[in-house]
Amino acid sequence: MKKYQKIMALGFTVLSMTVSYGCKNEPKKKKQILLAERVEPPKKANKRTVKIALLLDTSNSMDGLINQAKSQLWDIVNEFTRAKCGNETRPELEIALYQYGNDALSYREGYIQQVLNFSSDLDQISEKLFSLTTNGGEEYCGEVIQTSLKQLKWGNDPDNLRMIFIAGNEPFTQGRLNYKDAVTNAKENDVIVNTIFCGNYEQGIETEWKRGAQLTGGEYMAIDHNREIVHLNTPYDDIIINLNSKLNKTYISYGAMASEYEENQASQDENAMSVGYGVAIKRAVSKSSRLYNNKSWDLVDASADANFELKELDRKSLPEELKGKSNQEIEKYIDSKRIERERIQAEIAEINEKREIYIAQNQKENTQGELEGALLGAIKKQAALKNYTWD
Repeated sequence: MKKYQKIMALGFTVLSMTVSYGCKNEPKKKKQILLAERVEPPKKANKRTVKIALLLDTSNSMDGLINQAKSQLWDIVNEFTRAKCGNETRPELEIALYQYGNDALSYREGYIQQVLNFSSDLDQISEKLFSLTTNGGEEYCGEVIQTSLKQLKWGNDPDNLRMIFIAGNEPFTQGRLNYKDAVTNAKENDVIVNTIFCGNYEQGIETEWKRGAQLTGGEYMAIDHNREIVHLNTPYDDIIINLNSKLNKTYISYGAMASEYEENQASQDENAMSVGYGVAIKRAVSKSSRLYNNKSWDLVDASADANFELKELDRKSLPEELKGKSNQEIEKYIDSKRIERERIQAEIAEINEKREIYIAQNQKENTQGELEGALLGAIKKQAALKNYTWD
């Protein structure tokens, strides 16, 4: 199907902001959009959401880039926790994931598959990223962009920022659907398309990856997907890993799938460690941030939600240590775990500051990953136009 194929993924995780008028809180006319409408729950005043769809080529020879995505997901999340809108609010982050260009996928669907709908569940995003496997195939960039526009519930809130990041190494022109039609549709619906070519910068231009981004005001980037990042050991690494173990013990799982969610949390810790000790540390730092929220299965996070009602909980869904307890006893238990968690999270943040200072003083060269650098560079450039800053 092609001589060489490598691809990418990113997880995430990434990051961005909202539209400029969203940050400035200036009224703006709503523009009609053709994307699927989303009935979103009411949010707190001025709360903004960044929606990012990652379209990753999973054809042959993309293992290096996939590994970069796995190792740099938490760097991107950690950087995004510092994002701030002009009105001092912190934006929420939702990520969707598609794979394309894989022979194992359906020909009728254009070798395209939605791996994850928009989600703010960082464990789920990590799980889906680690589930990706490679195979030969045809990469239809225009078609996967169009599919994501049709299938995802982007919503029509003018204050939310909507972005696509597509990565691959074959010509952007492949497939039955002209990519220009897809990116034009994206632009009409306020979705920015950013392209990442895995290979030579000039080759990406020749195969129209740059043009694909320019048509929506997005960024074109070319990266060395095989570059490996070396972790610098610090005196603080083991401390953070140990704190992460203590942090996990502050979760109070509930609901029909409580055990599955709890097991997945541990599994994603293991996945991060399998990539490298440094990645596990960065995941632990992410878990101490506001973006790591598990209110769907954890009573501590759930009870912090304005709509939470303890009396409405199915008592059968509670963990054994809380069954038969009064509401007052349950609330006291939840509060004790919350206090413990906040203490551990604060300690992780404090130790990580010392770790970052140590790295800055002892690192001989820039260790930012190719994928990470490309994503954050594009996000921050576009964010600056939307009145976003970083702490």
